[in-house]
Amino acid sequence: MTARALLHAAADSATLGIVLRRYSQAFINQLAQSVACNRLHDIQQRCARWLLMTHDRAGSDTFPLTHTFLAQMLGVRRAGVTEAAGVVQRRGFIQYRRGVVHVLNRPALEAIACPCYAVFNEMYGKHLGGKR
Repeated sequence: MTARALLHAAADSATLGIVLRRYSQAFINQLAQSVACNRLHDIQQRCARWLLMTHDRAGSDTFPLTHTFLAQMLGVRRAGVTEAAGVVQRRGFIQYRRGVVHVLNRPALEAIACPCYAVFNEMYGKHLGGKR
């Protein structure tokens, strides 16, 4: 859908307009929280948070995710992600192979993730009525 078509659809549908504004607010809040998260939490906590967020969106225990992409999202070098993901894998929380992650123990990932994961879910729930 083009941006113009989306604008017309939002103008024609009050419900769509409300949802888009709520999503925009949730996304802006997520950006602000991510800045604080990158400053305050270590790479392993942030890695676990990203794995959980990706798991939520993938709708499957197995999903593609490269170390390079994850490093870009976390704002760290690829070697840092390799080390953090390796620790999580050795602990049996995930299995990682050739750009594919398989979540083996979600509760354990939640336990080591930074508190921002819960904050993000609360924000999306508040603005959109569900976990993102």
